[in-house]
Amino acid sequence: MMVDYIELNQKAWDERTSIHFRSKMYDVDGFLNGGSSLKEIELSEVRDVDGKTLLHLQCHFGLDTLSWARKGAIVTGVDFSPKAIKKANELKERTALQGEFICADIYAYEQVATSKFDIVFVSYGALNWLPDLNAWARLVSKSLKENGCLHLIEFHPAYDLHCGEPYFSQVAPEIYESGTYTENGDGLKMQMATWPHPLSEVISALIGNGITIDHLHEFPFSPYNCFEGLEEKETGRFCLKNTVHPIPLVYSIKGTKKGKPSGV
Repeated sequence: MMVDYIELNQKAWDERTSIHFRSKMYDVDGFLNGGSSLKEIELSEVRDVDGKTLLHLQCHFGLDTLSWARKGAIVTGVDFSPKAIKKANELKERTALQGEFICADIYAYEQVATSKFDIVFVSYGALNWLPDLNAWARLVSKSLKENGCLHLIEFHPAYDLHCGEPYFSQVAPEIYESGTYTENGDGLKMQMATWPHPLSEVISALIGNGITIDHLHEFPFSPYNCFEGLEEKETGRFCLKNTVHPIPLVYSIKGTKKGKPSGV
């Protein structure tokens, strides 16, 4: 029998949502009191969003999405977890922030998406849940206005390689039983599926779908203490300890849609 890996992951993220919503890591109370969930990398790279339309793909329960709204962006968030989208709409109502939240996996959304945005934003642990990066890049291109920008801030696949996980892309997913990365996730065990994507695949998929790469940056720290073996060497910067040389933990790509896509 064929396993529906999207459905498998969606159920796992439904379970994670209620745990994450109560966690210190996500700090929903701080957000409700006027705070922001955005971190230094995205704040320095995305910059001014006031009055701009922003599509946040795989938005979870919308903290980052609504943090951009708090900075003046006109936001739309997309996520495949019904529980996450319900929580996102709850946060929107409680904060009186404006935004639209759509419950769909990105492949289903790509089939019906017609709106164009100034910015597409994707961040932190999004791409490894996707089996087909070309379809993802096609959606990014389809969703951007002419001269609109993608901002991707993602965990670096070098960390997975450091941990003995595969680096290069593969058709079959890695299936594993996992809890979650927040401090209150003890006891949760869900089966999940992920796909490795090297940097070359990400960049090639974007270029092939009409996105010009403006920059690729790499960072030897994570703004989240979400991996084993990290220590906070500077405030808000968690690095791998006990390594001879720094290992990249996050990368960022800015890409601009210019002209028609040349890819598949």
